[in-house]
Amino acid sequence: MENKMFCYQCQETANCTGCTITGVCGKNPQVAAAQDLLVYVTKGYCEVTTKLRKEGTNISDAENRMVVMNLFMTITNANFDKEAIENRIHDTLHVKKELLKKVRDTSGLTEAALWDGSGDWEAIARKVGVLSNPDEDIRSLQQLITYGIKGLCAYTKHANALMHTDPKLDAFIQEALAKTLDNSLTVEELVALTLKTGEYGVKGMAMLDAANTGAYGNPEITAVNIGVRKNPGILVSGHDLRDLEMLLEQTKGTGVDVYTHSEMLPACSYPAFKKYPHFVGNYGNAWWQQKEEFEAFNGPILMTTNCIVPPKVSYKDRLYTTGAAGYPGCTYIPGGLGEKKDFSRIIEQAKKCPPPKELEFGTIPGGFAHAQVIALSDKVVAAVKSGKIKKFVVMAGCDGRMKSREYYTEFAQKLPGDTVILTAGCAKYRYNKLALGDINGIPRVLDAGQCNDSYSLAVIALKLKEIFGLDDVNQLPIVYNIAWYEQKAVIVLLALLALGVKHIHLGPTLPAFLSPNVKNVLIEQFGIGGISTVDEDIVKFLS
Repeated sequence: MENKMFCYQCQETANCTGCTITGVCGKNPQVAAAQDLLVYVTKGYCEVTTKLRKEGTNISDAENRMVVMNLFMTITNANFDKEAIENRIHDTLHVKKELLKKVRDTSGLTEAALWDGSGDWEAIARKVGVLSNPDEDIRSLQQLITYGIKGLCAYTKHANALMHTDPKLDAFIQEALAKTLDNSLTVEELVALTLKTGEYGVKGMAMLDAANTGAYGNPEITAVNIGVRKNPGILVSGHDLRDLEMLLEQTKGTGVDVYTHSEMLPACSYPAFKKYPHFVGNYGNAWWQQKEEFEAFNGPILMTTNCIVPPKVSYKDRLYTTGAAGYPGCTYIPGGLGEKKDFSRIIEQAKKCPPPKELEFGTIPGGFAHAQVIALSDKVVAAVKSGKIKKFVVMAGCDGRMKSREYYTEFAQKLPGDTVILTAGCAKYRYNKLALGDINGIPRVLDAGQCNDSYSLAVIALKLKEIFGLDDVNQLPIVYNIAWYEQKAVIVLLALLALGVKHIHLGPTLPAFLSPNVKNVLIEQFGIGGISTVDEDIVKFLS
């Protein structure tokens, strides 16, 4: 039987091989086809922009941003709106048509670059989808690069929202995407491009870090409230701090409180947001618990990015999207780069809603990004030298629904008391509310922030390498046990590899898009490994 779709870009893909009937994320075959076509069209567009650059023609910021937004819309759980995705295809084809007029020599351009949008889109999508290349090793590396670029585009988009750009980064993104159309590239060449993608991943995360800290200050140690107040509230999820800032400004004096959810939790540790007395704290846990938590919240929810879980009828009319996010039947809040978004509709609805139902109470610690940890470096170094800290364990990445992810909670619980967890991303929800104590006042869970903020973990590692006078980051007493779910975790992995970090453990399963041969390359060259049982891994990782 012919597949209705094929997607294996997330960790929870069906049977750990690929979704073929409907996505475990909730996307249907029609949406999957539209996303496949958008990726194809964007790669063709990138081939044209790369050709123009080689001919000496400048590509504008708006033309660069088109690529960033297109790729972001295809990330797992970001956008389920087929019409919105098809509108992006139309827009991209239109801009590409104009760019093609400027190309002096079109010879050598692929069908993707020259396609004008004619024909049956669903049939073309089936032809150009993930499985279009029959060579599984080449296909595997092409997809690894593509998924890494998707994650990089997400980070770039957040930086762009704060008016930070890097033309060299945009040029690389486009050149790399164009190269994934070139089936003549060898495995060796694609492995090299994969590492280069990681190098630019570091640059992209550094740009976003500069954008966020420049606008909102360096995150600082914060006791984040996880309880509720008696006012009506708005819940903000996703990653975009600029959206949160605009909402906080517009809710001043309205009697409506604002809470973060999931990946937005780290916003509670930025100094600039603490000036808002109606910014309460964090509500709930990781993204996959949305259905219960969004229903209990009672008020409107704003999804600034992924991850969207297909909503229940009970709160669908309270779910709003913006930016690259979208869901059919939910209200979309428009607003381009540098524009002020109008959140009045959300605010007016919030005023009519009851306050959130209390799920938890108390506080959890946050704000341990690189500036804060480096400020504590004397204490950290002293604890290492005295033997009170024996190991740092990087447990960054994503959370998900699979029962196998309970591994990370158990792993954290069973780590000896002389270990410190460095974390970033929503994987933290598996252990950030455990009573793991501290070492000489240093919490045993140092939360650097969002998945974006994995950059902080790299900076911390490099700083410790410098402090201890080591030649190689792999000589540090650091173990990497990273959970992954979608493409932002892929670029984090590639960034760490580009920095020379080896022996990273990735779970709960290794990516389905890696062919056996490519897996072997990653294992042999970089020491990439999976996970087994908690007890076995504790012994293996900490020996």
